[in-house]
Amino acid sequence: MESKILLENGTNELEVLEFKIDDHCYGINVAKIKEIITYQDVTPVPNAHPSIEGIFMPRDTMITAIDLRNCLQRGTSQPGGLFIVTNFNKLDIAFHVDSVIGIHRVSWADIIKPNATISTAEQSISTGIIKYDDRLIIILDFEKIVSDINPNTGLNMDQLKDIGERSRPDIPIVLAEDSQLLNKLIVDALSKAGYTNVKNFENGKLAYDYITDLKEKDKLDEVKCIITDVEMPIMDGHRLTKLIKTDDKTKNIPLIIFSSLVNEEMRRKGESLGADRQLSKPEIGNLVSTIDELVELE
Repeated sequence: MESKILLENGTNELEVLEFKIDDHCYGINVAKIKEIITYQDVTPVPNAHPSIEGIFMPRDTMITAIDLRNCLQRGTSQPGGLFIVTNFNKLDIAFHVDSVIGIHRVSWADIIKPNATISTAEQSISTGIIKYDDRLIIILDFEKIVSDINPNTGLNMDQLKDIGERSRPDIPIVLAEDSQLLNKLIVDALSKAGYTNVKNFENGKLAYDYITDLKEKDKLDEVKCIITDVEMPIMDGHRLTKLIKTDDKTKNIPLIIFSSLVNEEMRRKGESLGADRQLSKPEIGNLVSTIDELVELE
């Protein structure tokens, strides 16, 4: 089963693949999927994390297989079922699931964000919940699942060590990132790089409303750069990019897509919407240098 991005650009829609573990329904953004294949025997890796089943090499590419059942604390998977082969944060990873139900096209506006009664932001491995027909589909945070297994796949804060002391409070930045943990980490990283004037929002709509309010007050000089994730409830980063870049008053504000979903096809999508730069989330050092470059070019 090959994955194709069928959506028009900037429509605030996504396609979710629904799959099952036991009788529970889960979802993943189709944009993360390379293919779905039947289970293959894997080679165990000594001293690996308990959720790592092992490695295998389809088409001469080594892929790590992760037991999603184990990650969800539902026991250990047995041979059989399917591998959902994904690509995000420049990593090829296969997730072992029981079965696949189908693909659903939904709006980001219809995705319910889990509240604090379910789990804290730091602990949650769910980015949203979809009500579809008579069932709830939990969209899993695959980036957090992987970073919990190997923290080195997350933001590489070590890239900021050589920047040195500097102060740039006169460069106001707008950040749209729905993960509270990543939002805080990015703000902290920018602060270490001297960018202390950051307005951060948990989705594209809140960021867009803020920018629109500044536009109406003729205060757009209070936004020198926009940084946006792609996957966000209510309004995603591609929709935000389209709205900013099709407005004559805001189109010249530098906009950076900072996402785990900067693969070849999604990069083309971002370019067509007018994004000035697109970076994968581990590249926090590149994010800082890219901001430096874009605000200097203004």
